[in-house]
Amino acid sequence: MQQLLSPGLYCPFPSQINKYVDILEEHAIEWVLHFNLLANESTYKRFCKSKFFFLTASVYPYSNIEQLKIAHDWLSWLFIWDDQCDLSDLGKKPEVLKAIHKRFLEILNGAEVMSHDIPLSHALSNLRQRMLEKVSVKWLNYFLCSFENYLYGCFEEANNRVYGIVPDTDTYIAMRRLSAGADVALPLIELCDQLIIPDFLRKQDIFKQLNEIANNLLGWSNDIFSLSRELATGHVHNLVFVLHYQHKIPLEEAIKRATQMHDHEIQKLISLEADIPSFGEEVDAEFAKYILGIHAWIRGNLDWYSFTDRYKTIEMLELAKY
Repeated sequence: MQQLLSPGLYCPFPSQINKYVDILEEHAIEWVLHFNLLANESTYKRFCKSKFFFLTASVYPYSNIEQLKIAHDWLSWLFIWDDQCDLSDLGKKPEVLKAIHKRFLEILNGAEVMSHDIPLSHALSNLRQRMLEKVSVKWLNYFLCSFENYLYGCFEEANNRVYGIVPDTDTYIAMRRLSAGADVALPLIELCDQLIIPDFLRKQDIFKQLNEIANNLLGWSNDIFSLSRELATGHVHNLVFVLHYQHKIPLEEAIKRATQMHDHEIQKLISLEADIPSFGEEVDAEFAKYILGIHAWIRGNLDWYSFTDRYKTIEMLELAKY
């Protein structure tokens, strides 16, 4: 399968790296260890070889160090939770997930963390505190709505696992927008680049469309690069597998179709950007910076796949005690 995965995904945006990448590398392991997020030697090694610090520095190249650390810790948290949902028995226990998700949201909305809360909950409390030093409560509430979408996507995937459902392509694409985590990653552009996106702009169709396209690109590229691992672990929530299964085509052909879909989405993004109307000088300037942030995410994400060893080995995780 490794020989199949050389898709050469199209991306016209330049590679960049944040100047604080070395400082971030030192911070990366300290935070997850402080909150005991790596349960054993296996998860520790898995985290180190994933190199999330490089991903963060690549996708938020303009950020100062404090915001960059917050973004890194959020991405680390998401990947660690994603592994529990995908690579342990927890991913087949949707009702357990629902209860855990409820507690996550309570803590992010200000509930006091308790001694019996799991380490991931303690980490979320820390993230909430640090974010409120940088953003308004209003923006945090917007961010939490996006995070709730991600949790719902994890729950829906678990339901499908229990019942052995392989979704059709359109259903999968809609579900993937939730579970990909892009709804969390893209708002962090605003935090990292200290942008002010007004409410009226968020409600504009063109803003929603740009985010939807970026979300598709991040989810689909991940599906292509993680295919080997997901096939080996029986994970069917993958665009390539869905195309293979629904259209009854060989995996090689499914990879080509997924690659074509990705590249077409890039062209849609570029075309859409050419038609952005003016919303006034100040808003246009902030919107332009946000779009640069989207470009950085698309390019940096692809660069990370060449740097990380996250998808080069296959192992199941022991279920943490929840």
